[in-house]
Amino acid sequence: MSNTPKPVTHQLLKQAHTNMPLGVADSYRYWGEDNTVFVKSSLGCTITDADDQEFIDFRLAYGPIILGYRDSRVDEAVINTITQRGTISGFSTDLDSQVVELIKKMCPNIEKMRFANSGTEAVLGAVRTARGFTGRNKIVVVEGGFHGLYDEMMWKSDVDNWDSETQAAPKIAAFGIGIPEASREHLETVPLNDFSAIDHVFARVGDDIAAIVIEPILGNCGSIASSQEYMQKLRDMCDANGSLLIMDEVKTGFRVAKGGAQELYGIHADLTTYAKAMGNGYPVAAFGGRADVMDMINFGKNGVTHGGTYTANMIALSAAKATLEILDQTDAYQSINQIGAEIQQVLSRVFTKHGIEHRFAGPDAMFGIHFGNQVPQNYRDWKQTDSDLYTEFAHKLIEHGIMLEPDSREPWFICEAHKNIDLAKLEEVADLAMTQAIAARS
Repeated sequence: MSNTPKPVTHQLLKQAHTNMPLGVADSYRYWGEDNTVFVKSSLGCTITDADDQEFIDFRLAYGPIILGYRDSRVDEAVINTITQRGTISGFSTDLDSQVVELIKKMCPNIEKMRFANSGTEAVLGAVRTARGFTGRNKIVVVEGGFHGLYDEMMWKSDVDNWDSETQAAPKIAAFGIGIPEASREHLETVPLNDFSAIDHVFARVGDDIAAIVIEPILGNCGSIASSQEYMQKLRDMCDANGSLLIMDEVKTGFRVAKGGAQELYGIHADLTTYAKAMGNGYPVAAFGGRADVMDMINFGKNGVTHGGTYTANMIALSAAKATLEILDQTDAYQSINQIGAEIQQVLSRVFTKHGIEHRFAGPDAMFGIHFGNQVPQNYRDWKQTDSDLYTEFAHKLIEHGIMLEPDSREPWFICEAHKNIDLAKLEEVADLAMTQAIAARS
């Protein structure tokens, strides 16, 4: 990916290999021996690596940064809390309800909430609560969705190795080893925007379906979106069947609108999961929804168990409070959406100049790019896009100081600080990167 010598980075990775598997703290941070990135500093919408190369960042740590790195408004609120109140006590604080009330103001789908420390924990809590409320076992998930790194949610449709000419559907495979076969017993998988698949799964096992779990906009699949009709179909099927609709808004929540994707669709979930943008990079998450469902969380054999030592720690909640107040009370969303739209216009000009058919998917704050002549409607459609060209293009962008995930399944994330970038420079770099990407394929 990079022809630029990276002596400090190479030394850091060599040292890290002696301390961590693959030399990284998260497997997804390993990009190979020559391309793994070590960040020295970050500010606004830029990161600087260990060898002092600066990048405009559209990866934004997979989406948590909504205002900008080291936003002083958020950081000062956190510092004040640490110095005046501490970090954690193992007891309740007034911040608990203050943050929930802010979320309830922005998200009318929420009546009661509980906090968590990651999106994975939030999904786990929501699913357990849904099972406790319904007394049922099965969970329906949508191909291309990502719902965290716990065993049940690590069974995926293997679209990468799917042969659409000979196989009716992709195989369901574990996302790595160490995941017991028993963990998929109650998981059902359907393609996005497929009405007949939903009808079929409810006809087959509907009396044991506790919940449908869906990212309304697939944050790990190029922001491919549910149609309005499909979201209404899921809402109606859950209502008719006594199942719950869980919307995983870990990526879309507080990013695509004040009320998340549910504001865009005008359809509310029974339970919703949040993380990422709600803290502008501080580790905080939550799940919540209908009061009668959430009140299943209780002591005793008839209650759902939920807790966690670091849950609702004061660092996380002070960051969430400051971030949500800014998003609620300023024109941050207007800035984010405007620059996101302008960036897509720049990229579209470049792609058109080079004769590359392309389509954008998803909202301006987290858009996907698909090289092809149609917007994919589900994960299987993504397989038909020219993802190899996208990856080559992405590698060339990174070489020239534009950071993004090289996989087209990961969206471009936009934060408020991007409003200050030089669009002419972006166009120049994107043009050069595409020229080089096309040349590399010939």
